[in-house]
Amino acid sequence: MEIESPPYAAPIGFVGERVALYTGEYAVDPHRVYREMRCRFGSLVPVELAPGVPATLVIGYYAALSILNDPKRFPADPRVWERGIPADCPIRPMMEWRPNAIRSAGVDHARYRAATLAGLGKIDLHQLHATVERMAVALINSFCADGHCDIVGQYALPLIFGTLNTILGCSPEISRRAATGMAAMFDTIDAAEGNRMLREALLELTWTKRENPDDDVTTHLVEHPVQLNDEEMVHQLALLYGAGIEPLQNLIVNTLLLMLTDERFAASVLGGSLATRDALDEVLFNDPPMANYCISYPRQSILIDNVWLPAHEPVIISMAACNNDPVIRSGDLTDNRSHLAFSAGPHACPAQPIALLIAQDAIDQLLDALPDVELAVARETLQWRPGPFHRALISLPVAFPPSSPVYLDSV
Repeated sequence: MEIESPPYAAPIGFVGERVALYTGEYAVDPHRVYREMRCRFGSLVPVELAPGVPATLVIGYYAALSILNDPKRFPADPRVWERGIPADCPIRPMMEWRPNAIRSAGVDHARYRAATLAGLGKIDLHQLHATVERMAVALINSFCADGHCDIVGQYALPLIFGTLNTILGCSPEISRRAATGMAAMFDTIDAAEGNRMLREALLELTWTKRENPDDDVTTHLVEHPVQLNDEEMVHQLALLYGAGIEPLQNLIVNTLLLMLTDERFAASVLGGSLATRDALDEVLFNDPPMANYCISYPRQSILIDNVWLPAHEPVIISMAACNNDPVIRSGDLTDNRSHLAFSAGPHACPAQPIALLIAQDAIDQLLDALPDVELAVARETLQWRPGPFHRALISLPVAFPPSSPVYLDSV
């Protein structure tokens, strides 16, 4: 049962030690940490997102659904919270208010989401498939004769980078600055400088499209009837970059790691799209690329699962932990797409079909071209990037028999 406290009631909140989500220990084995959390706290966990920055992590599936579908009591606008957060806080750029759909509520949210949906809705999925195929083949041909590569730096990142450039109509130089800035914000290292770099790059992209419109998502946003100003344009594009590069890169890499190390998938790597889609679904359940996000800020203290959530303190949905809640896990995940990897409710990701098409095409192209690819190091030696939000490998080195360049009729 959920109860809103009366205006005069002081929030009880949590007492005692909070779990740090920014440590290397958490990054190495988050599922162990989630299991320990569940034993100690239940569905709501007191955490620190950075030193001295408290939040509540939701690890119960049904509690998460309740919150995600209740934007009135759990709005996404952080402006009251950020008044008490120093400007140099490493996670502030990932959480601060921006005039876009993910950080707004009510009429503003509807306005920004309408523009984004319209822009994404004009993407030709057949043309997108051809774009991914063309870029994947070019990248594979750049390393196929070497017999080894790093999937993160030599394949997944440049593939997503190039595809997003095409979708947004962005030059490689502007996009490079935007991607560098966004990566700094995700890693919470030099996040303020990353935020500045991102803003400057996207403002330049906006000006370019106002002067030279084209058939791309940026132009469609510029020309949408809601008439986004330059600042609003920057933050719509920041959302597209944030959702389009880091999470999608991690989805491709994490899925390939599963397929290369799990016998259930390794035995059918050549099985085509079904095996790949099964692997994607399993990763979206077990190791979603955004492990903890979907942030809201209760307007007043609220009682959820016998815990008072303090007013204006961040409530973070752990998609990874909620998807693994014993209450909903029933074993086989085949064709089961009830995960929260793309969120739920009014803030659910509108680009899910686009993301899955890109990820599946990227994986299929690589495995078709290099069917004998295998992990080049022991799985336990792989390093995960610290950070409270993402589930991301630093690198994924693979090896394969050197092969000749790939040529496809459609490329």
